[in-house]
Amino acid sequence: MAVRAVRGAVQLERDEAGHMDEQVGALLTAVLERNSLSADDLISIWFTATPDLHSDFPAAAARKLGIVDVPLICAQELSVEGAMPRVVRLLAHVESDRPRAEISHVYLGAAAALRKDIAQ
Repeated sequence: MAVRAVRGAVQLERDEAGHMDEQVGALLTAVLERNSLSADDLISIWFTATPDLHSDFPAAAARKLGIVDVPLICAQELSVEGAMPRVVRLLAHVESDRPRAEISHVYLGAAAALRKDIAQ
């Protein structure tokens, strides 16, 4: 079994904890489904949030989905002028038999504009 990295992002409409839980939960669910993964395949997940998001930790959404025994960490994204606001990104390390070229990176909604080269 190989270790693979999966990227993803979602733009939130507003900075509210419930909305963040919903959107980050949808992102994480999509990453798992599109890559035929289960929570047991997760090694760790890094979450970043743009500086304008401070209502909750993105990792809290993963815990609410039942991902409780996987190391999670949150960090603040760089504050770059002109960057897309209210974005949560993730980098998940997973165990998968899929070749690297078949990993599906997930960019939901407006966040698809961030990585048109790999968004699927």
